[in-house]
Amino acid sequence: MRNRLPLAAAVVAAAFLGGGTALAIGAAVWDGGTTTVVQQAPARASVAVAEFAEDESGGTIGEIYRDVAPGVVQITSDVVRPSLFGEQRGQSLGSGFVIDKDGHIVTNFHVIEDARQVYVNFSQDDGLEAEVVGTDPSTDLAVLKVDAPERALTPLSLGDSEGVRVGDEVVAIGNPFGLERTVTAGIVSALQRQIASPDNFTIDKVIQTDAPINQGNSGGPLLNAAGEVIGVNTQIATGGAPTGNVGIGFAVPSNTVQEVVGELIEDGRADHAYLGVEMLDISDALADQFNLPANGALVAEVVEGSPADQAGLRGGDTDVIVNGQSYRIGGDVVTEADGQVLASADELRAIIASKEPGDALALQVQRDGESETVNVELGRRPTETG
Repeated sequence: MRNRLPLAAAVVAAAFLGGGTALAIGAAVWDGGTTTVVQQAPARASVAVAEFAEDESGGTIGEIYRDVAPGVVQITSDVVRPSLFGEQRGQSLGSGFVIDKDGHIVTNFHVIEDARQVYVNFSQDDGLEAEVVGTDPSTDLAVLKVDAPERALTPLSLGDSEGVRVGDEVVAIGNPFGLERTVTAGIVSALQRQIASPDNFTIDKVIQTDAPINQGNSGGPLLNAAGEVIGVNTQIATGGAPTGNVGIGFAVPSNTVQEVVGELIEDGRADHAYLGVEMLDISDALADQFNLPANGALVAEVVEGSPADQAGLRGGDTDVIVNGQSYRIGGDVVTEADGQVLASADELRAIIASKEPGDALALQVQRDGESETVNVELGRRPTETG
């Protein structure tokens, strides 16, 4: 679960930590009498820069920057948040990018969270007040709109994140620490990562990169060698340091962006199907020791009042530790969903994510050594996990 950094009276980095290491990369300055930004350089942060081949697959880093940078913007939000000292006012800094000639701009939800006013800068001197079209904390995405002439807008193209492979060369463009349109490069380090969203749900299929990104890069594009957006930069891992890049960044995949942004523009919100369980993978050691199915999703906990609860799914009642890993057993093990045999909890999450609120889901479960079918009507994901 991500935790908010405490608000200092004068200055605070607006970030969310995941296990003490995952940091949302929007920066904030809070006004408690001063407006000084304190930055701490990361210790021994060294990242190799990828070399981009000049062939049919794409251009050089410089060429990508030349073509794409005009569509990358800086976002400044006037934010008001409660604290122990009363109402705290400040500015949140982040990045974003243009997606169409209508003036729609994609950024992170956490960049504009609690904002009273939002401004978009195409350069240091041309701040435009932006309308918040819609937000989705569950994927940490937001859409803004500015009233700007078409000639001032350079839309970026969304690529297919399903086609991304580990080792692919990537470019990140954003405004780290408020430095306008900074470009960095690296590779795709890993795929299918999971990170916590601002409302404490899980963002799936996240892209990990070693392209250097820092506070202020939040909401900026991660681009492939063809100059297409394959992700929205949203978090970094800090290795326990307070801030700074150590070569592990995370981007919300472009296919998720495309789906969610369409809903935000149309409806102002994105609806996600909701089952209401905490589920875990089953290790071989756990299966052997407690005679559980080798594959499937272990239901550790069922949220009271959720669709899973109403359908009669059962959570665990016994906490055990196997090979240093904690589990809660005694509940159902979901082995199939809509006839698809499940190898892991991730596969069940993916099936749920492909559905809409109100859709039916047939689950095959192992319960007390017997196989049963549980039919669930999926709900709408709540705004907060609690």
